[in-house]
This record gives sequence, structure tokens and C-alpha cells, in this order.
Amino acid sequence: MASFKTIRRLLIAAVLAVPVALLPTAQAHAGVFISVGFAPPVLPVYAQPLCPGDGYIWTPGYWAYNEDGGYYWVPGVWVQPPTVGYLWTPAYWGWENGAYLFHGGYWGPHVGFYGGINYGFGYGGVGFEGGYWNHGAFFYNRSVANLGGVRVTNVYVRNVTIVNHSNVAFNGGHGGIEARPSAQEAQFAHEQHVEATHEQAEHQNFAAQNRSQFASVNHGRPGVSAAASPAAFHANPTGASHFGGNQNNAGVHNNTALAHPTPEARTQPEATQHTQAQARTQPAANTQSHAAPHANNQAHGEKR
Repeated sequence: MASFKTIRRLLIAAVLAVPVALLPTAQAHAGVFISVGFAPPVLPVYAQPLCPGDGYIWTPGYWAYNEDGGYYWVPGVWVQPPTVGYLWTPAYWGWENGAYLFHGGYWGPHVGFYGGINYGFGYGGVGFEGGYWNHGAFFYNRSVANLGGVRVTNVYVRNVTIVNHSNVAFNGGHGGIEARPSAQEAQFAHEQHVEATHEQAEHQNFAAQNRSQFASVNHGRPGVSAAASPAAFHANPTGASHFGGNQNNAGVHNNTALAHPTPEARTQPEATQHTQAQARTQPAANTQSHAAPHANNQAHGEKR
């Protein structure tokens, strides 16, 4: 273990010695956190809470790390983007030069490379199929988004594409997802990006203070796997209640997902659960409001 810490210090020093301008755009914004010697646990399977309303975008849960307790789960949540027209590129772990490196998530006009990881709910390994922006309005794909009885203006149904069916949470290395950025994703990496919002950063910090979120305690089954919002997680950090919705995968333990703490959200009808496999086989004839876009990982819209 002492050798791991020594290697960690050397790697951190090497990363800090690299000018920020030379780092890939996503890393320059979100930073790189290093874990040496062991991979993150597999992704837990959980139900998605109801969307709080128009303009919210789903950001999937992920394993973060600190030296005191190791890997801990940051619950997936619905959040509002910092700018109209921006989409979320999830964080991911990648095996590089003998270490697992953490690539932080970020906001931008397109969804970039996130290691080919299947986070579910439209993040099937490449791009995002949970919705798209059009003239300042967000259109939701009901086949993957848990809308239930929530009033949202723009809804469509489109079968999703799953690039990989694995729960593996890291890219490269032994047992990792073998995916590399496409030419288009490499181009997206050079676009203007915005780091995680203050609300998202506080959400991760709160998860790091909850021992039930640590893999060393929960053995890969977090106390809270998803919440309708960061506020919902703060209101119920022990995961005492369950809430129905689509699942990010099938066949593994279904962890706790928390509803939004407001009375309005609690009175919304619970959505029927569907696995993504069921959503993928849903006939296109069920499309309700709008035709699906040809490339819904592309954002359109103006800044606020």
C-alpha cells in the first residue's frame, strides 16, 4: 500500500507539472484525480426518479474517489444546465500509464467521449439519446426518461442504441471497456466547455461525507443510487424510501432512488418500470408529440 501512495504522489506531481493549456479540454476544466492499483466497482443498477420538470437534464451517477475511504458513489440526479443548449458529458475512469485516471464530467454544446461506459438512461456509451435541444427548448425521449405525470412541453419516443451491455465502470486496462474517441468526439473535445455547476460540486462533496455511499461499506450497493435532485439527496441521505422509474440496466440489485422532496413531486403518479431492453423494443408507432431527431447528441439553442 505504501508503494501505491508513493506512485500516486509521483503521478500527481507529474500531472500538476503539465501546463493546463496542454491538457485536453475536459480535463483542463474538471481536473484529473488519480487512483492507483485497483479499478472502480461495477456500476450499480437503479431506477430513475421522476424528472422535476421542463429544462432538467439527467446526469448519471458515477464512482468518485478519495484517499480516506476509497471509491464512493455519487447519485445520479436531474439538474438544470448552466446554459440553454448545453448537454452533459459524464465523468469516467480510464486506465492510462499504469493508473486509473478520473476524467471529470462537463457541459458543452455536444456530448463528448465518456469512455464508452453504459450509464443508461440515454447514455449508452456514445452520445446521449435521452433528449435534445431545439430553439431553446429541451425535447425529452420518453423511452428512457422517467416523466410519469410530470408536465413537460416537448416529448417524443425513440428506441435507444446501447453500445455495450456491460456494468463495467472504467475504460481500458484489464477487463475495461475497449473504446476510443471517434473523430467527431475528438472534435467535440476542443469545443467551449463549462465545468460542473456549483450545485453538482456540492452534490459530490455531500456524497463523500456519507459513509453508506462508500464501496468499502456498501460492497458496491450504495445507500442512495439516484435522486430527483441534489436537494432530495440532502433531505434523505440514508435512502429510506424507494421511487419507481426506468432502470439503467437489468439483472442486478436495484438500489434506492429518491423522489424530489417537494409536495408537488411526491403527489405525481409513479411511472411504470421498464428496463432499457423493453424501451428498445417499444414500437415507433407509440410516438406521441414530436418526431425524433436524426442526431440527438447535438445541441441547439442560445445562451442565457
